Amino acid sequence: MQQFPQTVVIRHRLENLKKCSLRGLENRDDFLFFRFPYQELELPDLSNYIVLTIDAPPLTKEDLAHGLLVIDATWRYAEKMIQPFLGKSQYIYRSLPYHYRTAYPRRQNDCPDPTRGLSSVEAIFLSYHILGRDTTGLLDLYYWKNNFLEINQLE
Repeated sequence: MQQFPQTVVIRHRLENLKKCSLRGLENRDDFLFFRFPYQELELPDLSNYIVLTIDAPPLTKEDLAHGLLVIDATWRYAEKMIQPFLGKSQYIYRSLPYHYRTAYPRRQNDCPDPTRGLSSVEAIFLSYHILGRDTTGLLDLYYWKNNFLEINQLE
């Protein structure tokens, strides 16, 4: 089995863990979780990591060798948390294809496009799917798993 860089998740300290879509993934070997705010020295070398944003070229299989950096927070917090990563040449910026939709019942008004505003686990699942990585277990604890797969005609 091919090894890939670990997926790095930066989770806001105020993220409601009872509602967090990534619960259950914290103990996986292919994930590293960090709490925001963080000290720069805490983070691993994120050179050549993909930062998922809405307005960037789409993620493709050609991006397979890169790690994923995921910001896990409400849209309001995520906007602030992503700022240190924007515009720096060591990162690769990608979006998920426009046709994918969320199943997460959004109650926030801060999301720029509520149907495209995927939950963190949905974004990771789709990224792994597009890259050809193993998606086994990613959605096991996701309450809206079946609806998400059906909406996006996956599996």
